[in-house]
Amino acid sequence: MVLDTTHYLEYFFGGMILRILNKKEITMHGNIQGRNDVYEILEAGLVAADPYNKTKEMLKIKDNNLIIGNKKCIPNGDPNNKNEIINLSKVGKIYVVGAAKGVQRIAKAIEDVLGETIEEGHVIDKKGAKIELKRIGVTLGGHPVPDNDCIKGCKEILRIAKKAKENDVVFTISGNGVSSLLSLPVEGVNLEDIQKTVYLMQIERGVPTEDLCHIRNHLDIMKGGKVTRFIWPAKAIHLIAFDYNYTDLIYKNLWLHFLPDDLTSFDSAIEMLKKWNAWNRTPDSVKKYLLKGNIQKEVLRSSDFIKYPFRVFCLGTTNEKMLQSAKIKAENLGYSVYILAKLPIPCFLRAEAKEAGLIFATIAKNIEINSQPFKPPCVLLSTGEMVVTVGKEKGVGGRNQEFALAAALKIQGSKRIVIGSVDSDGTDGPGIQFNNKRNIQTLAGGIVDGETVKEADEENIDIFASLRKHDTTPALMKINSGILASQNISLVDLTVVLIK
Repeated sequence: MVLDTTHYLEYFFGGMILRILNKKEITMHGNIQGRNDVYEILEAGLVAADPYNKTKEMLKIKDNNLIIGNKKCIPNGDPNNKNEIINLSKVGKIYVVGAAKGVQRIAKAIEDVLGETIEEGHVIDKKGAKIELKRIGVTLGGHPVPDNDCIKGCKEILRIAKKAKENDVVFTISGNGVSSLLSLPVEGVNLEDIQKTVYLMQIERGVPTEDLCHIRNHLDIMKGGKVTRFIWPAKAIHLIAFDYNYTDLIYKNLWLHFLPDDLTSFDSAIEMLKKWNAWNRTPDSVKKYLLKGNIQKEVLRSSDFIKYPFRVFCLGTTNEKMLQSAKIKAENLGYSVYILAKLPIPCFLRAEAKEAGLIFATIAKNIEINSQPFKPPCVLLSTGEMVVTVGKEKGVGGRNQEFALAAALKIQGSKRIVIGSVDSDGTDGPGIQFNNKRNIQTLAGGIVDGETVKEADEENIDIFASLRKHDTTPALMKINSGILASQNISLVDLTVVLIK
């Protein structure tokens, strides 16, 4: 499968840009009807994940007042549960900064509402994204391993933050991907050593973000709320791409880096490296810096954060909206729908992607053969953040692709089961970061059915080898089962298991 997405037409439906770019390629073979249904369900979820409209709904200019907020975006438990009203004739300058996969979708909504009211801004998006902004600057940085472009973007954000004065307003935007994209190493630790540490932990070991943040927050000038010190004493309006309660945002956060961090320390960073058996392979500069534990370089604590003017707004329950939109679409197609995993975190899918694919496919087979625990026709939906522990392999792929390809082995020969899985940001895995040398397109996920294994055999593709080497993208592309999608905000994985 070869599709030049730079020249692909943008289709519109109900004012929304469709997300999946290669419908024809992924739906015109195998179980055609089932593939079309899974495509429709995934597409509905991906379109709903776009935060653009949700952001515009919470920003209004009326009678020369900027009104920020509505009931849906004020965090539960916020002691200030009213909209923020800013008199534009009295405010100084307005700035916009941020970092996240798909951050431009939020920044564009701000830009479209505020226009020339914005003095300046800069955001960092993931490499491969299309530049959408006109007034706010954009840097495309490396993810999941930060690169020099991340540093360039951070220096721009830092420059703007330092310009802010007491009567100015600074919008900040945070979401998934911020921990890589917002990277500016501390003095004494170079970028190469940061890259080695992140690759060791996140790629080789499959370490979850909440553990890795203990380490990264203490090796960076920006992370752990430290960047917000430069914004003071200006008023900060913090926009979060997800729905959280106020207590979790202010007192239990460690990864939304414009907010405080009460959970990590230099000691906990060292503990995490040892927990994951990585201390002996950690670069000497990193170990030296963490062992020194300079208290003057500690993360920003909530006790200091709350002394300065700020508001926090969440852009609605976007994870929930993605899941519910997928559910409604499946029901409209005639399926009973069951949610297997969803937020909050203790309930959503977090597992090795290949193993999760095999288990979900086994459940699907039991439904197909025994009508247990559900009767077909039905759809099983789940959201979460699967992991892939790569080790020393250098293949190109991602967790949703491994989920789908592993599931294909279990449903081989089925006439009734189709399984699809995507990452909401449109780039499953590292995206283009490790693909350049092989000139491989970046997939959002995959879709498989009972004929996928046969199709792979006909193309001399060894699925077991592809999974073992974590090289799933070439396999899925060759059999037209890899999903190409436009980049957008990063929420969670969306999986669809359909039994006709």
